[in-house]
Amino acid sequence: MPTLDGGGAERVMLNLAVGLVETGCSVDLVLVRATGALRETVPASVRIIELKASRALTSVWPLARYLKRERPLALLSALDHANLAAMAASRMPGVRTRTVISIHTTLGHYIRDANGWWARTIPRVVARCHGLADAIVAVSDGAARDFARLAHVSPSRVVVVYNAVVTPALIRAAAEPFAHPWFGEDRPILLALGRLERNKDFAALIDAFAIVKRDHAAARLAIFGEGNERVALETQIRRLSLQDSVALPGYVANPYSCMARASAVVLSSRWEGLPTVLIESLALGTPVVSTDCPSGPREILQDGALGRLVPVGDVVQLARAIDAVLSAKLKVKLPSAALSRYTLECVLAQYRRVLGLQDAATAAAPDQAFVQRRGNVRGPMARSSR
Repeated sequence: MPTLDGGGAERVMLNLAVGLVETGCSVDLVLVRATGALRETVPASVRIIELKASRALTSVWPLARYLKRERPLALLSALDHANLAAMAASRMPGVRTRTVISIHTTLGHYIRDANGWWARTIPRVVARCHGLADAIVAVSDGAARDFARLAHVSPSRVVVVYNAVVTPALIRAAAEPFAHPWFGEDRPILLALGRLERNKDFAALIDAFAIVKRDHAAARLAIFGEGNERVALETQIRRLSLQDSVALPGYVANPYSCMARASAVVLSSRWEGLPTVLIESLALGTPVVSTDCPSGPREILQDGALGRLVPVGDVVQLARAIDAVLSAKLKVKLPSAALSRYTLECVLAQYRRVLGLQDAATAAAPDQAFVQRRGNVRGPMARSSR
């Protein structure tokens, strides 16, 4: 990955790294730069490798040198620039590593919403170069179909593996003291999480919240995250005279204690890949309201059976859905089977297969068929690289 910024993809990759170690794999977390809010949460059992490149696209040669030196059994990458670097490095002379790229968003919608030709070009290049990867993983059916259209390949070329979200660490984090004082007050509290960027459409959420305030005067809204839209959102909050009711505290290391205490979690995005915040909220028993954006919310919420879905950008419908949830004052009680596909155990089993790794019971003995094809196992245990 490029860094360990506190985004959803970074959290998911870190969960996978820790989970693979616990199944008996030796794991390196390979970063273009070892920076970001999640850096201090990496356990000692996961070795961090910093390529020290200026950016992901200049990390190809350092990554190739790492792959030739360490001879890992498999490499998994995430996010567009890192996916390109991984595919390029894996085809350098002397590199014999199975390379899997993961798609964490709907690239087609990202291209349409991106600012500048460069931002629109990179996803197209990733799709065009997909053949350099040994396997492609997408985090939802919608993201897989979108990538297949963009890459002009059969959807069967893309393996769908949901994100590992429901973990013991999530439950432990939810029990910790809350990170924002509002969540200790006896009043309706809405929570939204994500980078303050255009695709999250927090502007629509704030407009909807202004309508909600008419019937729920005591309600408050906290949006956890940081990004380029902060100034515009702060201006909007002042224009609507919501300074005392809407908070933008920035990045919060542990949002889960607040999530567990929120009256509802709201996702207002224009597009996603598989919004983990919805899964986390359901796992913690918190009601959710979400736009029916591509892709993920409809899959997660089972066509609206597990939470309210509203049209993208429809401020009035979003406000009505929030109002209904606040008026009901209910907590979510889901059977464990409803979230089983997002558990770490389930997801790890699928990643072990796509990466060519063994089951935990045979982790010490490499898969000989794969070794014969790749010939790159180092020592008695394969090293799974990130």
